[in-house]
Formats: sequence, C-alpha cells, structure tokens
Amino acid sequence: MRTLLKTLLICGLSLLPLPAFALDKATVEKQFHGWIEAEIWPQAKASGVSRANFDAAFAGVTLNWDLPDLVPPGTRPPKEQAQTQAEFSAPGGYFSEKRLSGLAATGKSLAATHAATLRRIEKTYGVPGAVVLAIWGRESGFGAAKIPYSAVQVLATKAFMSTRKDMFRTELIAALHIVDGGDVTPSVMKGSWAGALGQPQFMPTSYLKYAVDFDGDGHRNIWTSVPDTLASIANYLVKKGWKPGRNWGYEVTIPENVSCAQEGPDLAKPLSAWTGMGIARISGKAFPPNEAKAESMMLLPAGRHGPEFIVSPNFYVLKEYNNSDLYALFIGNLADRIAGGSGPFKATWGDVGKMLRSDVLAMQKTLAARGYDVGKVDGLPGYKTRRSLGDWQGKNGIAATCYPDESLKKRLK
Repeated sequence: MRTLLKTLLICGLSLLPLPAFALDKATVEKQFHGWIEAEIWPQAKASGVSRANFDAAFAGVTLNWDLPDLVPPGTRPPKEQAQTQAEFSAPGGYFSEKRLSGLAATGKSLAATHAATLRRIEKTYGVPGAVVLAIWGRESGFGAAKIPYSAVQVLATKAFMSTRKDMFRTELIAALHIVDGGDVTPSVMKGSWAGALGQPQFMPTSYLKYAVDFDGDGHRNIWTSVPDTLASIANYLVKKGWKPGRNWGYEVTIPENVSCAQEGPDLAKPLSAWTGMGIARISGKAFPPNEAKAESMMLLPAGRHGPEFIVSPNFYVLKEYNNSDLYALFIGNLADRIAGGSGPFKATWGDVGKMLRSDVLAMQKTLAARGYDVGKVDGLPGYKTRRSLGDWQGKNGIAATCYPDESLKKRLK
C-alpha cells in the first residue's frame, strides 16, 4: 500500500506546474553574442558596414538587463495589461508652469548666446529659432540632460530580446552605419534607454536622414556640437513639411454656437472662415493678415473643458517629433515664450482626468458600431473620437463637450 501511495504521489506531483527557474543569464549572453555574429554581421556586411567598424561597435558590448520591455529567450512576452487604469490625468498637469517658465528663461538666454547660429538656421531652413530652441529644451534640457547609455548596447539588447525586436534591429543596423560613416565613435554615441541619440533625441534612422554638419567640421555631431544639434532639428522639421512664415497656432475662444465637432487636420478651412464664425484670439490681438487665406484647423485637446486653439499645418509637423497634441502644444507655447510673445495659456484646463481607458474604449466601440469614425479604437480620446462624441452629443440633444466623461458611460453602451 505504501509503495502504491508513493507511486501515486509521484505521478500526481508530475502533473503539477513546474516551478519557475532562475534565468541563466550566462547562457543568454552566449546566445546574444552568437546572434550578433550569425545574424547581425551578415546583415550589416550586406548593407555596406566594414568588418573593422562592426567589431569596434560591438567591442565589450553585453546585454543590458535593466532595460524595460525585455523578453529573454525561453520566456513569454508580458500579457497586455487590462485597460482599466485611469489613463487620463488632467492635461493641465502636462504644462507645469515651473518647468515651462524655467525652460523659457534658459531659452531666452541661449537665444542671445547662439543668435548668429540661429539667424543662419532661420535663413537656411525657414524655421524660427525659438521653435528649434523649444525642442532642444524639451528633449534634452538644452543639452544639459544626462544621456548615459551606449546606443549600440541598448539597440542590440532590444533587437535581441524585446517586445519590438524588428524595429530595434532596423535601428541597430542604422546605428552601425553611423559608426561606419565616421561621424562618431561607439564610445561617444550615447542615447536614451529607448535608443534615441544625442541632444535632439533622434533614432538612428532619423539621424541618417536628418542630421546635418552645420559647424563645417566634416562630422554630423548631435552629441556635443550646438550648431549641428540645432540645425539638425530644423532640417527634421523642414523635411517633415514645416511651412516658413507661419506660426504653429493660436489660443482662441470658440463661441458656444460653433460646433466643437469640427476639429482635426482633415477639416481644414481658411482662417477667414473660422473668424467668420466668430472665433477670435483669446489675447484680443488680431490674427496676422497673411494668415487670412491660409488653411487652419480647430484643436480642442480637452474638448470644451480646456483651452481652445486654431492651429496651422506646422502644429502637425511638431507632432512628427512626438505624436501627442499636448507635446506639440508644449513646444508651441514654449517657443512663444522664448520669442517673448506670451505666457501660460489663458483658459484653464478642466478636471477631465477621471475616465478609465476601458470606459473610453467601450464608447469608441459603440460609436464605431453606429457608423462614426473614431480613428483607432484604443481607449485614447484622439481628435476623431472627440469630434465623434461631439457630433453624437449634438444629434442627441446633449450640449456638445467633445470629450468623454462619466455622464456618457450609460448613454453609450
């Protein structure tokens, strides 16, 4: 009987889940170095990278186990978190007055220090110096931020074992071309934990497309050269479609009888059409005369619960740097401050940060099922979701706010 019980116990235990064993990092490191030689070198060689520069780039490189979003061999990717967290803190929190005023003060000082360079950049690229300075300040604190990571190590680690291996593999090959081109040595090529390089925080593929040698030393140096850094930012904006002679946009007041469901880059109108509806600058100043016939767009990032804007296509060029309405507004406002033309936005941001992402997702699904174009159904209230909500509110006798709130949850099931 004891023998039988023992046999049953062993068999039973064999059916239980195996315990989680500690990851053998040494074995993974060996796999990593084998992968570099077997997969990355042939790809780099085929694209023109020399063996000498390839070896120099990977000299002493090991995996960085402290990076986020890693999926070591033999492990499973983390499950996507349920979209029940409160994603939307009030947008006003993004516009820290202490931070903005501090960056503006430094930006004004640096505008004077680098005046000659900025004048040359404006003449060459048509991008205002204040805009270039604002991006420089936002991305790296005007070059003061620590950028401590080896770009090759970060990119190689993520290309080998991350949730976006293909994307980082492309960036790794681009980084090897930067080294091979002689602009920078591997030891100097520092980046962020996400692989973004230098003071403008370019990904390597962007560096190859947009970085320029503006100080004339024969190297595109976005790590220590201020002229190269600033001109590279300007070149990026121009190549993305910056229109010289136009501002990014203006804070405005939109009359209550004008539907908020008209925002978005695909609903552009001449500025004169917006002013004909009674939309005016909140500052009381007139719009520049040259803007009257130019295409402009309505923007309400918090619907009727926050500042309202009329923006130019240049606003959407700023979003090419970081695809966020709030980021582009931050850059625009900071640039205006550096240029001496404004302070904080005059309208206040309402408390619209209490919605759950899953709730917004449910609203999007309902609206989409009813024929509305909400854009990406992802639980995030982009402009297509905002205007769809406003359109639905107007058609159902509800005061249009163009932003998700608790009162709409039961109505949009």
